[in-house]
Amino acid sequence: MGERAILVGTVLGRTPPADEEESLRELSRLAESAGASVIDLVVQRRPRPDAAYFVGKGKAAEIGLAAERSAADLVIFDHDLSPSQAAALGTLLGCRVIDRAELIMDIFALRARSAEARIQVELAQLSYRFSRLAGAGIEMSDPGGGIGTRGPGEKQLELDRRKIRDRIAHCKRELKKVEQQRRTQRKSRSGTFKVALAGYTNAGKSTLMNLLARAGVRTEDRLFATLDATTRQVVLRSGERFLLTDTVGFIRRLPHQLVASFKATLEEVVEADLILHVVDTPHAARLAEIAAVRSVLDEIGAGQTELLVFNKTDRLDDHTRRELEWHNPGAVFVSALDGTGRGDLEARITAAMARR
Repeated sequence: MGERAILVGTVLGRTPPADEEESLRELSRLAESAGASVIDLVVQRRPRPDAAYFVGKGKAAEIGLAAERSAADLVIFDHDLSPSQAAALGTLLGCRVIDRAELIMDIFALRARSAEARIQVELAQLSYRFSRLAGAGIEMSDPGGGIGTRGPGEKQLELDRRKIRDRIAHCKRELKKVEQQRRTQRKSRSGTFKVALAGYTNAGKSTLMNLLARAGVRTEDRLFATLDATTRQVVLRSGERFLLTDTVGFIRRLPHQLVASFKATLEEVVEADLILHVVDTPHAARLAEIAAVRSVLDEIGAGQTELLVFNKTDRLDDHTRRELEWHNPGAVFVSALDGTGRGDLEARITAAMARR
């Protein structure tokens, strides 16, 4: 059993309750991906966040009693908390409090394998935690490990603001070297047509990469299974060649610290001639996921040609497929698992290459 967690969702203003319910389901999957055991869900409707406790002092007290009764180790809020809100809630609830952004960064820290990914995650987490330090020169205390504390490690958690600032500067210098290496690599490939896979986390990008490029990329049914950019050459049956790059998956409200830190990796998407926007077609929230991916693409300046690729069609009923085809006439429908639609996708990529 992992850490025992209570999840807190808030329906703000005119937000449809169904949207927050879906967001909480996703938060539950995120918590489980981080190793937590979800023991309770709390949902509240408010016109706006409470300045001190986000959910209000009364509701926060109720959550504190629930945490005490169930022996919860931490409380995870589905929305981002300000430093003062996080501090006030931690004092009132008597247990650790983290928000959605911290949870996502913790999962990134858990998944990071390469040196580059670890530096990128460390920079994001240090930047986030630096903003939570109150007062110059205050030492960060050892939280004792657990979700929300992974990544830089306990060594960094004992450093003061000056040392954290120095560590952030060091990470940025290391990432500058990575960016320069990637620019050099891209320059050597400047005459080759480049295709990038982008999409919501767990949409099947790596499986599609394996189908097209026989890349042997590890695929798992979990959130953020892939953090490192992987590039392979694809040779089509027509003899045409192009480079295909798989990148980190996106998610709603992806912390901007991660977007900034993964700039070197995401530049592979920005520099691509064609973006294959892979969609988890059977997912009920696919439209919201498409919007979330496009929001990140806009944020990083990826404004080039996008081709919607509706994946996992082997799990789609005929009526839903016809409806999606009607509303998305320019899209391609594939199953990366069994290869259905591969010919259509390759034909569209070939056509994009011919246009260039």
